[in-house]
Amino acid sequence: MEATTCKKELVIEIPVDAVQREADSVAGQFAKRARIPGFRPGHAPTSLVRQHFRDDIRSEIAQTLIPRFFQTAVKVHKWEIVGQPRFEDLKFEDDKPLTCKATFEIYPEFELQPYKDLEVEEEQAAITDADVDKAVEDLRERAATFEVITDRPAADDDHLTVNYRGQDTSLPASQPTEAKEAVVHLGGKHTVQAFTENLRGLKAGEVREFPVTYPADYPQRTLAGKTFSYRVEIQSIKRKVVPPADDELAKSVSEFATLEELRTKLRQDLAENAQRLAEMGSKQKLAEKLLEANQFPVPEVLVEAQLDRKIERTLGQLLSQGIDPRETQVDWRKVREEARPEAEKEVRVALVLSRVADAEKIDLTEEEVDDVIREMAQERHMTAAELKTRLTREGKLDTLKSTRRNQKALDFIYRNAKIIRKSA
Repeated sequence: MEATTCKKELVIEIPVDAVQREADSVAGQFAKRARIPGFRPGHAPTSLVRQHFRDDIRSEIAQTLIPRFFQTAVKVHKWEIVGQPRFEDLKFEDDKPLTCKATFEIYPEFELQPYKDLEVEEEQAAITDADVDKAVEDLRERAATFEVITDRPAADDDHLTVNYRGQDTSLPASQPTEAKEAVVHLGGKHTVQAFTENLRGLKAGEVREFPVTYPADYPQRTLAGKTFSYRVEIQSIKRKVVPPADDELAKSVSEFATLEELRTKLRQDLAENAQRLAEMGSKQKLAEKLLEANQFPVPEVLVEAQLDRKIERTLGQLLSQGIDPRETQVDWRKVREEARPEAEKEVRVALVLSRVADAEKIDLTEEEVDDVIREMAQERHMTAAELKTRLTREGKLDTLKSTRRNQKALDFIYRNAKIIRKSA
């Protein structure tokens, strides 16, 4: 293995006698089912069968013997193969050894550096009254109701329920964009200004037609830089009513009877979340220390697999937001290459953590695996059985187990680290 790569090349040579034995066996199997004109099935002479099916017999010999002798050679060298080998330069001549070249990658061999008593600083965030106030405000917003307005026209901060039809002015023959009972927040942060300006002052039942030119950097790429002509009909006008921060709010959004009790629980939750974030930061720092201490090449096949997972997650996020990745005008090849350095780091850390797990005999129980799958299934609105079946079918269950095992190894390193805690 070269200093900067995990790639290996190996010339496989299969002795003549081994080739001949396999040839006799394969030819015998062909003879039993061969259909050759002039002979009953299975009764043609073996010599004629060898001649008639020469290429098929040679192909089966190679497909059988090459992997077998390759595995034997790998065991002799005590290599651990990652991915699938590529066989090429096949030389298969009568009465000569069968040879070919195998190109493959192996898991890197490295001496695991000390991973206990690593030192990291951990910031401890202090929860202030302002933090609790914001949490209360968030609860108020979530508990808000909407009151229908009938005695005045639409004004800023109202929420309008509308039916609309939009047409790209540069493509008048294209399919229009339509929506029923869409909601427009007049003057809202994410509301296009033209909608606010043209719908302000209208009453329920009124219709307004107006053009909208979207900025070139508009997030929805299908609209960016284009001008649409809209016809909007107001269905209703609603005003958002946010409840006051009092005991009634506490009763409606929690099991607590008073606002003070709710604030105490919110402070506790914020503190626990801050601690989780602090631990995550410390674990990231510990991972960086592992990277610095353990320098070795990583198999390209593992990096490519990690890049596949990163791109797959990105695509999933876009789809969850209702964005068609094909319409984003993103150079995915460039995105992939830019993500490569981070993917290489992630693979190296995973290999180190796997070695730590081996050294500390860290493993997963079936119950732990089922717990992880159950949590994932709830997020995806599936049953645990359905998700486990899918992961198994797609070959992702082992990856899930490996990832969780590595997380346990990092937890072990964190518990055995020297944590210097300081206030943020």
